[in-house]
Amino acid sequence: MTTAQFDYVIVGGGSGGATLAARLSEDASLKVCLLEAGGGGNHMLIRAPAAVVAMLPGHGKISNWCYETTPQPGLNGRRGYQPRGKALGGSSAINAMLYVRGHRDDYDEWANLGCDGWSWDDCLPYFRRAENNERGGDDFHGADGPLQVSDQKTPRPITRAFIDAATQLQHRETEDFNTGDNEGVGLYQVTQFHDKDRNGERCSAAAGYLFPIMDKRPNLTIITKAHATRILFEGKRATGIEYRKGKATHRAMAGREVILAGGTFNSPQLLQLSGVGRAEDLQRHGIEMVHELPGVGQNLQDHLDFILAYKTKDTDNFGIGVKATAHLMKNILQWRKDGTGMIATPFAEGAGFLKTDPTLSRPDIQLHFVISIVDDHARKLHLGHGFSLHICALRPHSRGEVFLESADPMAAPGIDPRFLSDPRDLDTTIKGAKMARAILEAPAMAKYRDKELHGLHDNMTDTEWEKHIRARADTIYHPVGTCKMGRDDMAVVDPELKVHGLEGLRVVDASVMPRLVGGNTNAPTIMIAERAADMIRGLPHPTKGA
Repeated sequence: MTTAQFDYVIVGGGSGGATLAARLSEDASLKVCLLEAGGGGNHMLIRAPAAVVAMLPGHGKISNWCYETTPQPGLNGRRGYQPRGKALGGSSAINAMLYVRGHRDDYDEWANLGCDGWSWDDCLPYFRRAENNERGGDDFHGADGPLQVSDQKTPRPITRAFIDAATQLQHRETEDFNTGDNEGVGLYQVTQFHDKDRNGERCSAAAGYLFPIMDKRPNLTIITKAHATRILFEGKRATGIEYRKGKATHRAMAGREVILAGGTFNSPQLLQLSGVGRAEDLQRHGIEMVHELPGVGQNLQDHLDFILAYKTKDTDNFGIGVKATAHLMKNILQWRKDGTGMIATPFAEGAGFLKTDPTLSRPDIQLHFVISIVDDHARKLHLGHGFSLHICALRPHSRGEVFLESADPMAAPGIDPRFLSDPRDLDTTIKGAKMARAILEAPAMAKYRDKELHGLHDNMTDTEWEKHIRARADTIYHPVGTCKMGRDDMAVVDPELKVHGLEGLRVVDASVMPRLVGGNTNAPTIMIAERAADMIRGLPHPTKGA
């Protein structure tokens, strides 16, 4: 067994870990180690945005953990699929690249729940610091950060028709979904390079933060293919990480702090494997208790996604067939030439944040308009061309958990989102599905509609909608909350992201969100890591001084 000494050891090279490793290593006096269970995260399937279709379904587990849930009673007993990124960049290496922060009230709600310093006004400077927006800097956006944020390179005409259809139904068109008020429809901005050399390539957190500096900082050690197996403790203080690389076991010791950034599933799993969690969860696996913390693995929240899909005779989108393949090859050549065309697409080109009740203070459903038929996470394929519209309830009331299936650190965690266990989530999803169908049936979409794929029809009853939702809905990949921030009895970390009751241990990833934001979770996770870096280094808030 080899042992190496560092100041900080970070577990997980995803959106949180990549950001944090880059920021902490800016101080040349600090020795920082980043452990990532996956590979380097820089191969062509990651860099070419449309190639996500080769990674998302999980065939061959390319850069993907390919987790599954327990059988879900709310989904007719089906097991849900939970793809998560396994490479430097984490899930930002296999996602749809959508740059979405959520609503300002989401963060003000965090502050009201006891997370001091995490209001919208507190977080906005860190969103701006992270960002290099193609549109330039202003009160809401940054122009000098590592994360490249771009307008879409070549959105398809069918996406414009979706936006026009929504405006025909009096939904407003929105140019910027990241000012704190995200209501409306329009085009998503994306985490994508917009410089000459890499135009059109995916900008994962690793591509933005790590790749430009990793060979230039001798104080930063990055170890890939390193699977963390347990946190090492001396009493109540975390002192390092034990990990496996190949068949060998190694230790990375932390003189200052161990920081978990494994994500909503892996961070609580590692805590539990290391003796931190609910006593009954650990005792049944024979794990020695280091510190009882009942909130570990609890409070799991996720966006449940329901899909409407249509066949179309339009061929300027993704499809399956001889002509579609020829069209794809032409677009590959275009992307390699100048970074534009369909290979640069995020697939989910069209955005919608809508209210199912006009009296609501903020949107409660999100729409993703996708220029292909995405059925069962692209695991069920359909010949020809089509499009799909995805609906999710933004603030689910259902709560699940992450737990140990066994004491084997190489085993997958148990994941039980308890989808639709709260009936309010089903009600919101049904309302959202009706609104989405109305948009797709509006005049602007008429020339693109050919055949509805799943047997939906006009004047469906709520019971019929419920049957479809329970039969087909699944995650849209936004799990959070299992190491939640706060000061109540079920909180795992405090507002400085330190684990309650332990020393030298923090969590910096989406698991610390006390409540799920009203949108995608990559940008908020990067913001959390930017804020954490200042806290760890003792730097003042950028707008508040020392």
